Amino acid sequence: MRKWWPLAAICLGTFMLLLDVTIVTVALPAMAADLGTTLSDLEWVVDVYALALASLLLGVGSRADRIGRKKVYLLGLIVFTAASVVCALAPNAGVLIGARAVQGMGAAGMFGTTIALLGMHYSGRERGVAFAVWGATNSVAAAAGPVVGGLLTQYLDWRWIFFVNLPVCLAAVVMTLRSVREAKGQGRQRADVLGVITFTVASGALTFGLIRAHSEGWAAPFTLGLFAVAAVALALFVVVETRHEHPVLDLSLFRRPSFTGIMISAMFLQGAAFAYLLFESLWMQSVLGYEPVEAGLYILPMCASAFVVSALAGRFGPWPPRASIGGGLALIALGSGMQATLDAGSSGSSLVAGLFVAGLGVGLVTPSLSAAALATVPPERGGMVGGAVNTFRQLGFALGIAVFGVIFQSRIESVLTADGSVPDPHEAAVALSGGQARSIVAGWPEGERADMAHLVREAFASGLNAVLVVAAVLGAVASLVVVATVRVPAGGAERQQPEAGASPRGHETPADAPL
Repeated sequence: MRKWWPLAAICLGTFMLLLDVTIVTVALPAMAADLGTTLSDLEWVVDVYALALASLLLGVGSRADRIGRKKVYLLGLIVFTAASVVCALAPNAGVLIGARAVQGMGAAGMFGTTIALLGMHYSGRERGVAFAVWGATNSVAAAAGPVVGGLLTQYLDWRWIFFVNLPVCLAAVVMTLRSVREAKGQGRQRADVLGVITFTVASGALTFGLIRAHSEGWAAPFTLGLFAVAAVALALFVVVETRHEHPVLDLSLFRRPSFTGIMISAMFLQGAAFAYLLFESLWMQSVLGYEPVEAGLYILPMCASAFVVSALAGRFGPWPPRASIGGGLALIALGSGMQATLDAGSSGSSLVAGLFVAGLGVGLVTPSLSAAALATVPPERGGMVGGAVNTFRQLGFALGIAVFGVIFQSRIESVLTADGSVPDPHEAAVALSGGQARSIVAGWPEGERADMAHLVREAFASGLNAVLVVAAVLGAVASLVVVATVRVPAGGAERQQPEAGASPRGHETPADAPL
């Protein structure tokens, strides 16, 4: 059994970093009350972590190929653990958001090396089992976040969602030191610092612009300025990557249809499957009045089905990635669509069946996605592609929350405007999307509160339905893209030998080479 200790060490760290992506969703109301801030301001507690994680993964994966994957993974664990303690002790929202950003940096060091470390330690049938277990860990961690967060927030305190990281991460450090081998990819090369900076600026400015757009307006100078910065930074990133000798992301890989399909599915997976959970949690707590545990438990079916399917994938796979990834995304689309039937009389139970189906899709996609991505390059470039696929996943989550926030608030405002009884629909929509539903109803004239409560429930349900429909469309489009482009065979992740035609720069096979 000693051969599985590296898998256990990697999965333990992966579980904690992915748990922290969604664990805060049900704790945001408690955080806002304790820290004396608005729930909308604390949207950054969710987004800044995912954004820091996504922005740095490319550079971390590429750098780990050169200085040592185990070393980078351990450093990430230590930074993640230390930042978790600061989050738990944060006296105000500013410190909490800043510590979450540092926590995301540490998580990038861990997540950017996991795929390459697994590929290095296991081969053949064992590699399939390792990726299935790792995939199940991914699926369960992301889906279990709201459940664990609800339990800790309600029965202890929201700060325990960060304190709990300390003992688990220390155990992961000890296990990594004892069982994981060190390995490097290519030799010493000039780091692509400018590529990392431009990508970080582009993704950060775009996400911030989307978040500000639904509160300040799309035509506001500051919003337009952020979008302009994002466009310029993205253009510079493309220029830098095409000219750098050892780029953090080899853009020539996007000439391969299979690689492009995998990256699209990675981005749309997180947005279509998880980004809407924040708004469902907000609906259940601020409108329906559920406690954090109750809100989290309604999301439990997604966690359970994802775990079961991921485990079965390891037992009976490998399956062709086109079938498992494309089919999984189709199930995610179906599950999201099944939830988009809410009205003013709906309860949390209206979400259960759709979340269960979406979890089936998550369990299918996650392990196959990582294995298919690793199959696209020889072993010495595993860190770069491992970082790329995880970057697109987390960037999809951060952008998904920002885009869904715009849709959510816009739909609420539309319903309030159509009703005509609310003096300032825009201001009311901002307050409602910030978790202030009960305070708005309480401030209404006593004889009209019942009507106002019904209107709030109707507006929230309409906003959530709109978000879920867009999530379903994203999943369906990604499924079609995968079916049309991905051609990696079952077990393709085992074919990781350098192929003929690799360029002197260390790039992979020509763009028209089969995957």
